[in-house]
Amino acid sequence: MNTAIQAALDHAVQSLQAEGVLPSDWKNTSTLTRTKDRSHGDFASNIAMIGSKAAGMKPRDLAEKILATLPEVADISKAEIAGPGFINFFLNANQRFAVLEQIQAQKDQFGRTQANAGKRVQVEFVSANPTSSLHVGHGRGAAYGMTVANLLEATGAKVDREYYVNDAGRQMDILATSTYLRYLELTGQELVFPKNAYQGDYVKEIAQSIIDQDGDAYVRPVADIYKDVPDDIQYAAELDAEGNKVVLSGDKEKHIDGLIYNSHNHLGAGYRVFHQAALKAILDDIKDDLGEFGVTFNQWFSEAELTEKIEEALQTLDQRGFLYEKDGNIWFKSTEFGDEKDRVVKRRNGQTTYFASDIAYHLNKLQRGYTDIVDIWGSDHHGYIARVKAAIDAMGYDSKKLTVLLVQFVSLWRGGEMVQMSSRSGQFVTLRDLRKEVGNDAARFYYVMRKSEQHIDFDLDLAVSQSKDNAVYYIQYAHARVNRMVDIRAPEKNIAFDRSQMASYDVSLLVSETETEILAKLAAYPEIVTRAANNYEPHQIGNYLKELAASFHGWYAQEDVKILDEQNTALSQARLVLSVNVQQVIRNGLELLGVSAPESM
Repeated sequence: MNTAIQAALDHAVQSLQAEGVLPSDWKNTSTLTRTKDRSHGDFASNIAMIGSKAAGMKPRDLAEKILATLPEVADISKAEIAGPGFINFFLNANQRFAVLEQIQAQKDQFGRTQANAGKRVQVEFVSANPTSSLHVGHGRGAAYGMTVANLLEATGAKVDREYYVNDAGRQMDILATSTYLRYLELTGQELVFPKNAYQGDYVKEIAQSIIDQDGDAYVRPVADIYKDVPDDIQYAAELDAEGNKVVLSGDKEKHIDGLIYNSHNHLGAGYRVFHQAALKAILDDIKDDLGEFGVTFNQWFSEAELTEKIEEALQTLDQRGFLYEKDGNIWFKSTEFGDEKDRVVKRRNGQTTYFASDIAYHLNKLQRGYTDIVDIWGSDHHGYIARVKAAIDAMGYDSKKLTVLLVQFVSLWRGGEMVQMSSRSGQFVTLRDLRKEVGNDAARFYYVMRKSEQHIDFDLDLAVSQSKDNAVYYIQYAHARVNRMVDIRAPEKNIAFDRSQMASYDVSLLVSETETEILAKLAAYPEIVTRAANNYEPHQIGNYLKELAASFHGWYAQEDVKILDEQNTALSQARLVLSVNVQQVIRNGLELLGVSAPESM
């Protein structure tokens, strides 16, 4: 219905442009939305307020001219001007029931549209370094990215989900060397384990797996591995006034880099055994974790495969005049595209930087022919946006194709206290731990219940509670409650009801104010899905489902409403039809969020 109203408004604009009331080049950016207050009709447009300046008249005066040229719209009983210049549209009474026929006909496809048909979108998300298990922060990116992809698919886009595996950088070298040092320990050698190495028990497990397969084949004297390595960092016994550690001597970064260098030299080809064993173990763990969480990918893209693409990207930038040499390093002129400073892409030792890999990866994405590229990053990567977009433009592509969505951090709370976590030390709360405690459904739902750029305080106690304060439980209970009404309570009251015969029941009996509101809310669902997809805002679906569930539970509990009334079978059947359609829409919405819709609770 909103499409028909919008078409009528567009026709009115064209007529007013032909008359000279509106400029011929005026672009209609107005919105048509469903009203929250039924006294204001079913739909409201702000077109007169948007166009008043261009027309050089007051919004209400322009609204009158729009109404005067507005063609008749089927199933609209009237249109009127309200407030400062809104145009409100009222549906015919019978039109409000059309949504029930739509839901019954489309079932699990109701709400899905072709609004983004023709788009080919890549959504890259999670992309955590394969150096440890995923923690709860990664879980938010996983839930958010998967739901954004679901929404885009639900609106007609062809979507590829991709995980970028950082398997060629320094962090992987730190993990490989950490594994080798644990290997030396497990084979009987004594050493002081570096503070900047990966500390978790999983490193020992990987090392043990290599021992189980190859024995002591890679044992080298510890003295050789530590020879000429700068001292590790040393801290004072007491903290400073602000509670921070006081550095006495040493450098933990130079220490671990020295150990990486020596491990490479003394192991030769054997170093790759530790690198690949660690990579495979962690990546397999990540894949299993995400798979159990309902998060899947079309492709796992390896950074190690970018070697040739990095050279291609740098050659392209050089040929276009955007690289220069300074202090032995090769720099990209990113300031010419609005970045705060130029960026190094190749160091004086010939090694390319992480940023060079990012440029090459995005060149690869662009060459794959996507109409839209969506990157979902942690909020701490905010500073990378300008430089990546600069590189895209510098290579001759359009950076507007790239949308970067930032995901804020997550804090866990239990019993009113924040749960502490740290990744390098190994003392962190993993995504798997969270899922085990609260379940996949609660985790998926609460991860997307705020805008991605907003911080989340995840209340573990609330997430497992069975109360209306727990939104996911409240929504799922509404879905399960319908089954109990239809399958148990209706037969107990001798009220015949057949889901396959819903079209035969008289839904025109649904005339109460609450029932009318529920019908309007059901009709709004496809618009909500499209808006959530286009704005990359899954929380709109969550909020909608909370409101729909609250309306349904409230209607069920109304003293003047008896949904199952053996004295009025026709009205009871109509109300069961409404209930079943509410259930279908809840199920459709939960599916987009990756949350189950239980049949009973």
